[in-house]
Amino acid sequence: MAIHRYILEPYSGRSSRYECPQCGKPERFSRYIDTQSGQHVSPLVGRCSRENNCGYHLSPRDFYSLNPDEYKHFAGSITPLEPSPEIISFLSPKLVEDSMKDYGQNNLARFLKTIFTEQKVAELFSRYYVGTSEVWPGSVVFWQVDTTGRVRTGKVMQYNADTGKRVKHPFNHITWVHKNEPAGARYKQCLFGEHLLSSHPQAPVAVVESEKTALIASVYFPQYVWLACGGLGFLTHERCLSLKSRSVYLFPDLKAYEKWQHQAKALQELASFQVSNILEHVATTQQKQDSLDLADFLIYCQVPNLKA
Repeated sequence: MAIHRYILEPYSGRSSRYECPQCGKPERFSRYIDTQSGQHVSPLVGRCSRENNCGYHLSPRDFYSLNPDEYKHFAGSITPLEPSPEIISFLSPKLVEDSMKDYGQNNLARFLKTIFTEQKVAELFSRYYVGTSEVWPGSVVFWQVDTTGRVRTGKVMQYNADTGKRVKHPFNHITWVHKNEPAGARYKQCLFGEHLLSSHPQAPVAVVESEKTALIASVYFPQYVWLACGGLGFLTHERCLSLKSRSVYLFPDLKAYEKWQHQAKALQELASFQVSNILEHVATTQQKQDSLDLADFLIYCQVPNLKA
């Protein structure tokens, strides 16, 4: 039987859990180990158990794609084992269908209607599979549907209907639909909007962090297929597999340019990745300190000329 070479370190007491490199919480981070050597891959490679409030996960594959020299040094002459096929779980399309309603109470829809027409917002939500959730009053669910039309999961978030900003107090309002599914199922995320790639095979692709930003930018620049990876650290090799052989433009938030530029180099084996520096050029010092993203400029500042 095939064996996974890299696994999360099994729990053997508090000493087997570590401080998360992203959120800094102690004893919440599980590191990956190499089953052939018994060593940790890196202090950065692992998964935070605070999935709702942190969500950090760096796999060995993504780590080595960013640091190929580390693999040569660490692996030496050890022959990699072939991983066993991974079984992925999917959600019922009926969950998506049932959520596509009540946009009058949906806080994100209410905010977007102050920028676009009601018809345009309805069109956006329909095209991208954006629904209304009952987790919190007025919350939104961004469904992740892959290129084959299968529902990977749904990301539930809460927004302020007046400002369009995420609600982060008294806690970060983010959760996942698959949390309610039976134990033992395994769900893997994909890019938000990934399903649109199949119907636009020749169009250039634009990737941003935020799902909201992808929706807004798609109205201003429809020549791109706009996708969202869901966060600064989630532009991973695994999530970008659907972009193979495409022309891809990355539009990082302010303060994220260098990190995504580095990541783009690691992903060149998949596709042609170019990182836009337009926000770096037009942003003021204060805007950089506030870590604004493309949507902020489109709504509040100016419409930049998107040229990577």
